[in-house]
Amino acid sequence: MSHELHHHAQDKLRKINTAFIVGIVLNLVFVIIEVISGFISHSLALLTDAGHNVSDIGSLVLSLVAIKLATRKSTETFTYGYKKSTILASLLNAMILLAVVAVIIWEAIRRFSNPTEIPGLSVAIIAAIGILINSVTALLFFRDKDKDLNIKGAYLHLFADALVSAGVVVGGIVMYFTKLYWIDPVLSILIGIVIFISTFGLLKDSLKLSLDAVPENVNIQKVKKTILETEGVKDMHHLHVWAMSTTQNAMTVHIVVPDNMTPKTIEDLKSTVKHKMEHLNIRHVTIEIEQEFHNCNEPDC
Repeated sequence: MSHELHHHAQDKLRKINTAFIVGIVLNLVFVIIEVISGFISHSLALLTDAGHNVSDIGSLVLSLVAIKLATRKSTETFTYGYKKSTILASLLNAMILLAVVAVIIWEAIRRFSNPTEIPGLSVAIIAAIGILINSVTALLFFRDKDKDLNIKGAYLHLFADALVSAGVVVGGIVMYFTKLYWIDPVLSILIGIVIFISTFGLLKDSLKLSLDAVPENVNIQKVKKTILETEGVKDMHHLHVWAMSTTQNAMTVHIVVPDNMTPKTIEDLKSTVKHKMEHLNIRHVTIEIEQEFHNCNEPDC
């Protein structure tokens, strides 16, 4: 059974790696097309979107490297392995994207004073290609987007890109028929706002996990209630829950039990609590048992 689970996990990891590689290649091709077209057409919207897509490629590469690092075994120096690299990658990706937003908005504001004539139809056609590429790539991450913060970040970036490209298509068509070229910097600002909104949540979640906050997929009150309702548990304290990676959570807790419990009963109790925690998205559980006569006098007990 364990062999089948290991094989399933390896197969899933291969699919995720393939999704990242396909996403990187498709976006790289599109960025080259956008940069060339943006310089030829003098479209800030296209160049802005290309710059954003470059950051997306960097994000995909960083996430792929982090996921691969997370599978490496622990060492005497890194006793948890490199699992936390996935959290650091998410945090760095979010910070890079916010920096890109600042550059986009600054350049768009500067462009308002000197709008450039832009071939709207060409811009619309290039952006339409972007919708196709970003939508196809985003779908590769759709199934696992709620299971890993890195994958969720990749999905959100690509989905936002598809929406942004749709906006550029509309803007390009409007510019073609109306010759209102100020629409180009307006689109750039809108792109920046979309990126900011989609990135801020990722930044907040990544920052919380990097500071060992309780992960979003763990209800701490439910954890406490479940432990206290377990037969044989008299009390509990020193409960800590944190993320080892974007997919794995850990917990330590001190549990107080009656002083007449036998070693066998205590081991059964620990196994029961660990099993219950698995259903609450916590797989790495360390339990310290204190029998009732070992009263805890520490302030946070």
